[in-house]
Amino acid sequence: MNILRTITAVSGPSLSRGFSASAQKNAKYSCKLLVVGGGSGGCTMAAKFARRFPRDAVIVLEPSKDHYYQPLWTLVGGGEFKVKDTHRLEADVLPKKAKWVQDYAEVVVPGDNLVKTREGHEIQYEYIIIAVGIDNDYAKVPGLYEALEDKNSGVSTIYSPAYAEKTFNDIKSFKGGEMLFTYPNSPMKCPGAPQKIAYLAESYLSANPDVRSKTHISYNTCLPVIFGVKKYATELVKVAERKNIEVRYRTVLKAVRHDKKEAVFYHKPDCETEEPSNSQDIVYPYDVLHVAPPMLPPRFLRENACIADTAGYLAVDKYTMQHVKYTNMYGIGDCCNTPNSKTAAAIAKQCYVVEQNLLHTMENDSPKEKYNGYGACPLLTSYNTCIMAEFVYDGVPRETFPFDQSKESKLAYYMKRDLFPFMYWNVMLKGYYHGPEFARKIFHPFQD
Repeated sequence: MNILRTITAVSGPSLSRGFSASAQKNAKYSCKLLVVGGGSGGCTMAAKFARRFPRDAVIVLEPSKDHYYQPLWTLVGGGEFKVKDTHRLEADVLPKKAKWVQDYAEVVVPGDNLVKTREGHEIQYEYIIIAVGIDNDYAKVPGLYEALEDKNSGVSTIYSPAYAEKTFNDIKSFKGGEMLFTYPNSPMKCPGAPQKIAYLAESYLSANPDVRSKTHISYNTCLPVIFGVKKYATELVKVAERKNIEVRYRTVLKAVRHDKKEAVFYHKPDCETEEPSNSQDIVYPYDVLHVAPPMLPPRFLRENACIADTAGYLAVDKYTMQHVKYTNMYGIGDCCNTPNSKTAAAIAKQCYVVEQNLLHTMENDSPKEKYNGYGACPLLTSYNTCIMAEFVYDGVPRETFPFDQSKESKLAYYMKRDLFPFMYWNVMLKGYYHGPEFARKIFHPFQD
């Protein structure tokens, strides 16, 4: 099959660029490639394939009119940026040759190569990439949403544009007392962020020794370690000790009583994935509480057992990113069940693998490229230092630069603050960035 053959991309009503399909009733579309999700992974993949195919041969199904560079929300919470600095309109970042259907996926019928949307539209596809990310699950922690909505509660999260600036407002108005930070008992995006914001808060308070001397800071994580890669965990333990931050391991937030300013936790034994039936509540008072909420895949994935695993994540081969059952389906990003760290850096690496393997599939060939689990986490430790963690599957470090990246670095901080956002908006979303492997080969020419 010639993938560059002329394609009749759309049947049904034609839409102007950026116009919502939901304005029409029961529209029917067809396309060469359907990209479900217009976030980091979806926008990147749409850009790659829109260049290859005729106009409207690629459809992007994405409900939101807003697109955010989420990795910068840590520095929003630290007061260095505003949410607006992380924002673009979705219409401005999607490729112009792609058709945008502004709606939610409701159900995927892979046997019929069909997606039905919430507004009743149907999209027929030849190939599909699912890139829908994961959602905050506030309901799993009773009282959390109500506390976030109360501007005087002292409760915030950098995992939402609605509450990220509240984090800094809470930090700068804090006069002493208990400051708690949490890490949830679920897979999550940017798993280093809950401790990054703790380090930034401590750095901010340290500029006022009188307030810092009256403050107790704790980092409460469900994990038995501070970070999943030992090389970086060793250094992060030192950072927490130097900053006098208490780390409470296997400690899971289960409820927020914001009327009493109490956070309720339980202790998680090694063998348990959820709260044991015989657990006892552990109650900590707080003046400021930053919560990394539990997260879960979107409902249409969780309720679609034919394409998802038992936890609701898209079931793909962890190397090829191809669906384990449907060869014309690929996944990218946080919604996949690949055992890698869910970061934008992982998407940058995955996008090349998905592109090349999908092209092979379109030529009736088997996938050739392999994703090695690469992820990166710039772990901010202050307002001018950062540990640049890079690793692949099984927590094996895979560093780019010719120095020990487990050590705090000013260069890494400014890369996180300035270089990475520029690369995201101007290179990655246009489909041209595949991670730092090219630079790593320059600095480490004799490594595999």
